[in-house]
Amino acid sequence: MKIVVLKFGGTSVGTIDRIKKVADIITKYVKKKYKVIVLSSAMSGVTNDLVNKSKKISKNFSDSEYDVLVSAGEQMSCSLIAGKLIDKGYKSRSWMAWQIPIKTEGKHKFSRINEIYKKGILKYLNSGGIPVVAGFQGINYQNRITTIGRGGTDASAIMFAKFFNAEKCIIYTDVEGVFTTDPNKLKFAKKIKVISYEEMLEMASLGAKVMQPHSIQDARLNRIDIEVKSSFINKSGTLITKRKNIINNKIITGISSTQNDAKVTLVGVKDKPGIAASIFKPLSENSINVDMVVQNISANGKETDLTFTIKADDLNKTRKIINENKKINFKSLLFDKNVSKVSIIGVGMITTPGVTYRMFQALAKQKINILVISTSEIKISVLINKKNIKKAIVALHKEFNLEK
Repeated sequence: MKIVVLKFGGTSVGTIDRIKKVADIITKYVKKKYKVIVLSSAMSGVTNDLVNKSKKISKNFSDSEYDVLVSAGEQMSCSLIAGKLIDKGYKSRSWMAWQIPIKTEGKHKFSRINEIYKKGILKYLNSGGIPVVAGFQGINYQNRITTIGRGGTDASAIMFAKFFNAEKCIIYTDVEGVFTTDPNKLKFAKKIKVISYEEMLEMASLGAKVMQPHSIQDARLNRIDIEVKSSFINKSGTLITKRKNIINNKIITGISSTQNDAKVTLVGVKDKPGIAASIFKPLSENSINVDMVVQNISANGKETDLTFTIKADDLNKTRKIINENKKINFKSLLFDKNVSKVSIIGVGMITTPGVTYRMFQALAKQKINILVISTSEIKISVLINKKNIKKAIVALHKEFNLEK
C-alpha cells in the first residue's frame, strides 16, 4: 500500500476558502494512486482563543481540562475538511484521537505519542476512504484526552508516517519551505532545498518557526524524511533528511535569531563546588529553560559572576526564585531584556577551520558587541543587543555567501 501522510497547519486551514484549497491538494495525491492520511491543526487563532477562555475562567486552569478544551479546535477543522472531500465526491470522515485510538504517555499539555492502533485506519484506507485525523491530541491509559504541545500536529504526522510506514510525510504550511534565515527579516533569504535533521533541529530550537524542535527530533530518531512546502503556492519545498543523503558544499546552511531572550547576571557569587547546581535546580523545577551560560571568576578566585539567558516571559518568575533561594549568596542581580541571540548553523563547520573567526570578524566590522557565546559541533550562537539583530543577520548572510 502506497501511503502518504499530509499535515496541514493552522494557516493552511484558516478560512473556508483555504480549506477548499486543502481539499484540492489532497485529491491530487488520491489521483496519483496514493492512500492519503490527513492530519489537521486547528484553524489559525482558534487554539489561542480557547486558551484565553481558560485563563478567564481560572488562573490555575486544570491541565487535564485544558487538554479537553484546546483539542476541540482540531475537531472542527477535521470535520470541515472531510465535509469538503465528501462534497467533491470522495469517501472521507474525521477521526478524533480516541476513535483510533492514539495512545500517549506523559504529563497533560506535554504528552508524547506512544502507540497508534492501525486496524481501523487501514480498513478505511483499503475501502477507498480518506481519513482526516485530528493532530496535536491523543488519549492516555486512563482514557483522558491529552495534547502533545503547541505545534504538536507536526509530531502527530511524523508518528503516523512511522506507524503506517508511509512513503512520504509532507508538512503543508504558509511558507515555501525552510529559508537560510527569516525571509521577513531579510528579503533575499534563499530557500534551502535539502537540510539535515541536525541542522533543522538547531535552527528550530534557535528561533526558526517552521517546525517545533521535538517534532524534528521524532523524525530524526525514526528516520522519517519530511518535506515542508506551501499550501498556497505550487512549488517544491525543503526536504529534511539524514546527513548522508545531502550533497552540499556550503559551510553554513542557515542563520537563526530570537526575539524573546533575557540575560540574567548574578554578581559576586561565592565560588565553591555545587553553587551552580544550587542556582539552576529550582529554575529547572519551575520549568524555566536556561540556555547560554558563562562564568567569570574573579582574580582572587573566591567569587564569580554567573551569566545565563532565559526566555523573557520567565523573567519575573526567575527573579522571584533567585531572590528566595536561601542556598546562594550574591552581591547583586542584574537583568537585561534588550538582547537577542543570533546563530549560524551548518554541518560544514565540523571540518572547516576559521568559521568562528569569520563570524566574529563580520560582527566586529559592523561594530556589534558580543555579550555571550555558546557553541556546539554544528552551531555558534552569540548574544547581542536587540537593536543590532537585523544588521547582524545581513552581515553573516553575506559573509557565508548564503544568498547564492
